[in-house]
Amino acid sequence: MTIPDFQTVMRPVLLSIQDGQPKAMARVLEEVCDHFQLTDEERARRLPSGKQTYIKNRVGWARTYMKKAGLLTIPQRGQIRITDRGRQAMEECPERITVRYLKKYPEFLEFHTHTPTQPKAEPADNDVSDTPDEQLQRAHSSLMDSLADELLDTIIAATPAFFEKLVVDLMLAMGYGGSREDAGQATRYTSDGGIDGIIKEDPLGLDVIYLQAKRYTDKVVGRPDVQAFAGALDMQRARKGVFITASKFSGDARQYVGMIEKKIVLIDGQELARLMIQYNLGVATKETFDVKHIDSDYFNEE
Repeated sequence: MTIPDFQTVMRPVLLSIQDGQPKAMARVLEEVCDHFQLTDEERARRLPSGKQTYIKNRVGWARTYMKKAGLLTIPQRGQIRITDRGRQAMEECPERITVRYLKKYPEFLEFHTHTPTQPKAEPADNDVSDTPDEQLQRAHSSLMDSLADELLDTIIAATPAFFEKLVVDLMLAMGYGGSREDAGQATRYTSDGGIDGIIKEDPLGLDVIYLQAKRYTDKVVGRPDVQAFAGALDMQRARKGVFITASKFSGDARQYVGMIEKKIVLIDGQELARLMIQYNLGVATKETFDVKHIDSDYFNEE
């Protein structure tokens, strides 16, 4: 048989985790291959890039799409677990789960239809009105969204100590703090009620930025937390701070930082993942495609 597409793979993925226990993706992949009775050759067949097998790539995308739709969760890095919505999908789709079915869930629809130029436009199925350039841009946007989601899951699974290190590494990658040695000397972890670290704003150390890092998983950071951080800045006679969390900030928290004189930047989980991708922290280039065009100068006969 041929290797199944990622939509056909979705239900067998849920079938593999239907007992409700977390299961390693490597084991799920193996059980999906067994379900479709793939030969050794089919299991080993790789994408043109040669960096990943077709079946692993398709199982991975099935996981991403179903997580966006709430059919499964990622309790720890490299594991997945079915949700009540996933069990419902198995009942409602006894043969095959499709993207059309997942679109019944607003959170998936927002993810699937997002593009840089049309944030909430809903394209028709099998839409071919886009130019190849637009299709490429759409595909790249989808890949970046998926990467950000996976990156955030990995961040949440890390320890609080690693998260604090990640925050400093991000500031360095963005050009703050000078060298790693300088940052190491300038960063200290204290118990003064709200300051997790200090880093130079510039290589010369003419000013400093105070850091607060909270690796919350599902807690929304509210105004009291941000006020406490602002109070800690007052104790240090500091004017600038960055509060980074892996979760989200409440509307009151964001409104508060706009009302005070001190400059406090709030970075939530989604923004954190986006910045890490932008500044190549914790990510690496998977493959590169060269998009070429006609060199008009070459054909100029004058």
